[in-house]
Amino acid sequence: MTWISLRLGRRAGRTVLVLISAYFLLFTPSARKASREWLAHALGRCPTTIERFRHIFSFASTIHDRIYLVNDRFDLFDIRVHGGELVRAAVDGGQGVFLMGAHVGSFEVMRAIARQQPGMRVAMVMYEENARKINDTLAAINPAARADIIPLGHLDSMLQLKERLDDGSLVGVLADRSLGDDPSRSVEFFGEPAEFPVGPWRIAAMLKRPVILMVGLYRGGNRYDVHFEQLADFSAATRENRARLIDAAVERYASRLAHYAGQAPYNWFNFFDFWRSARRRATH
Repeated sequence: MTWISLRLGRRAGRTVLVLISAYFLLFTPSARKASREWLAHALGRCPTTIERFRHIFSFASTIHDRIYLVNDRFDLFDIRVHGGELVRAAVDGGQGVFLMGAHVGSFEVMRAIARQQPGMRVAMVMYEENARKINDTLAAINPAARADIIPLGHLDSMLQLKERLDDGSLVGVLADRSLGDDPSRSVEFFGEPAEFPVGPWRIAAMLKRPVILMVGLYRGGNRYDVHFEQLADFSAATRENRARLIDAAVERYASRLAHYAGQAPYNWFNFFDFWRSARRRATH
């Protein structure tokens, strides 16, 4: 796909995507079921086969566009930034902040924006296995491209994280999935309780940092809308008020995530039953 896309162009690559998306729709029942359940929540009705295909095709399109973004082909895209002054003010002030994203749209667009802005650096926080996979993928697309990743699970992970923030970096976290036995909080999401991880918010509160929501919505064709919103500011967090501030931040995050996912339902890229953990907890 990298060879086809870079040699023959984006249009040729997207033609292949149609076949890839059709394959996954036909032969991956778990993804097909998850897509149907999500779209039923988001659309308020049972989705058609064409709508489920569009969902998978949107996911494939954002992955395909990484080929061009990682190779600095920003000229191919119409990227519109909303609320960018929040990030610019943080960078200009030398203040490191958390960017809480989700598996909605494209986070790669954020790194593309950063590479075009002087003094803007983005580091990602993720588990080591995920970090290895994403760097292997980036290396396959462009050997010179490696993400600045802070791996979790190491003794010095928090120290690395604090150093990046003190250096004025933007630290990105995809905060909509919990792994294993990570603590979570049940919040209403599209009319049903869903579990959202608490860990990212605890880290932000411990390090007393502001948190900005970042969502890069794919709008079809070559257009992306990147939205930034202030979510929380833990600068004044103490032991006494930390839990209350975290609860409020998780609720606001879920609310704003529902807002953007409802605006662009085909950008939801959690291809599993997002409400399953909350249902399981409710039955015990």
